[in-house]
Amino acid sequence: MSTSDASRRDFFRKSALFTAGIAAASTVTAPGLARAAAWGGDKDWKHDAALLNVALNLEHQAIAAYQVGAESKLLTPAILKVALAFQKDHEAHAAVLVETIKKIGGKPVAPRAPLSLPMADLAKAWNFPVGKLKDQADVLHFAAGLEIGAAKAYLGTVPEFGDRALAKAAANIEGDETMHYAILRNALGEFPVPAAFVSAMPD
Repeated sequence: MSTSDASRRDFFRKSALFTAGIAAASTVTAPGLARAAAWGGDKDWKHDAALLNVALNLEHQAIAAYQVGAESKLLTPAILKVALAFQKDHEAHAAVLVETIKKIGGKPVAPRAPLSLPMADLAKAWNFPVGKLKDQADVLHFAAGLEIGAAKAYLGTVPEFGDRALAKAAANIEGDETMHYAILRNALGEFPVPAAFVSAMPD
């Protein structure tokens, strides 16, 4: 489950996420030793860039998933509006991650397939189970599973960052993924927060 959304993008660029993720990285402009020194070692910035690319791939996946959900024609207008709003959130996350990866000297991972592909081809590229999506509830369960999976992945990466500002930026995104999950569960008529800890939330 789109890009006249300049004002929204501007908001994210001014947010704590952008400040934490980009401001810390913006001083790292020189190659080689200067960049390595800022992280305490060449290995550290490469490790952080790899972690950010894992996160970026999750955002690409979510963008594609909401595109597939939107094109499935299984969503009511109200739920479709929510799905497209969530897709824009993931696009904002991806934009920040791409810029941050570039700032620290890494190469951002590209999406597996363009959103312009037919729904079946896009789903195939990401191995989405479209054959099992029969109604709106199926789509919402699928999206909720991806959201909490991403939140748990962010949770696991936060302590792994060498740069603590980047860890804070990842935690900021994690919170948004978790809110998406809760809203999707609520739309399904399920209790939105089924556990006291993110790690214990059911997929």
